[in-house]
Amino acid sequence: MPAPRSVTTRTHGLVLVEHEVEVPLDHDRPDGPSITVFAREVADPDGLDRPFLLFLQGGPGSEAPRPTRRPTSPGWLDRALADHRVLMLDQRGTGRSTPVGDLPGMTPAEQAAHLVHFRADSIVRDAEAVREALGVRRWSVLGQSFGGFCALAYLSTAPDALEAVLVTGGLPPVGRHPDEVYAATWARQRELVQRHYARYPGDRERVLALHRRASADPLVLPGGDLLTASRLRWAGHGLGMAVGSEGLHGLLELPEESPAFRHDAGALMGFARNPLYAVLHEACYADGATTAWSAERTRPADVADDPSLLHGEHVLPSVLDDAGALAPLREAALLLAEHPWPRLYDPAQLAVTDVPVAAAVYADDPYVEAAFSLETARAVRGARVWLTNELLHDGLRADGERVLDRLLAMARGRA
Repeated sequence: MPAPRSVTTRTHGLVLVEHEVEVPLDHDRPDGPSITVFAREVADPDGLDRPFLLFLQGGPGSEAPRPTRRPTSPGWLDRALADHRVLMLDQRGTGRSTPVGDLPGMTPAEQAAHLVHFRADSIVRDAEAVREALGVRRWSVLGQSFGGFCALAYLSTAPDALEAVLVTGGLPPVGRHPDEVYAATWARQRELVQRHYARYPGDRERVLALHRRASADPLVLPGGDLLTASRLRWAGHGLGMAVGSEGLHGLLELPEESPAFRHDAGALMGFARNPLYAVLHEACYADGATTAWSAERTRPADVADDPSLLHGEHVLPSVLDDAGALAPLREAALLLAEHPWPRLYDPAQLAVTDVPVAAAVYADDPYVEAAFSLETARAVRGARVWLTNELLHDGLRADGERVLDRLLAMARGRA
């Protein structure tokens, strides 16, 4: 394997070492096309020899956060740096790793064949390539949301590389069919929408009025997309976050003709920046299954019929028409929905692992169903769980120092 290309800088009390490692697009074809993955090593100046903690962020399709010192840094980073060097991996296709983009010049079938290599299983093999290139024998992993899915896939396939696995809001539903997953998340999302309307009673009528407007005369948003009735449903996506309800109310209280409303409504879908999220979201749950637009097929009749019941992390095929940025990948996304995905996890390996596993499970999480996370925890040998309703899906961002401190203590057998 080629040596990593590395650059060291110092900024705001941190030492940053930037690494670029060349890896195969398809790890099963090492002589085939290659891509670059980028990882940034973050350390205190007096912590350059501390053990590594690999951070795997949520997604899919989002790069790692850019490191700063407080007050703008995530609280978990300062806590992590007390014991570790943190390696922030821009998962393949994101950030400074080789981007996906529109995949121009490819047929839809070629695009789909390219995109099947951007799931958690490939990300884990990238991480292994980076670890080997850096000469690290073992490291710990912190996975947030989708990053937790990657962490369990890592534990399934390369446990000897891991000192400990820490997961926040991301213990995956091992062995569950995507239909079971989405049925559960629809129910959880309905609860959060009803809580929102109990807090802000006027918002339900505001949503219904916007739905009538979007159905009859859709607003033109910045960039040229339309605020269609189906796109409006995406406004409920943030309700699983700490300030998601306040953010939704802030959008709904704006006059619909105002530039502020149009801008914020246009930002409901971030697919122009991160197309991987839309085209591979359901594949994250495909632990040996075909998804076939599972979220749409499992949508309850009352949710489909009541436009005030806003959606959560449910990527329906309508997004391919509502988000103009997805047009170049539209046909590929349709093909991926019919792809028979291989398994992501090895239950037999998880059942005998001796790697310490500690996980924060959020009881009201509408994106990763707590009941399934607890089921997975019971199937992972020695896994320790902190089940809490104090935090939502973004607990690591909202109260990161406390969350990570507790997970570290759990992994060390101290809590």
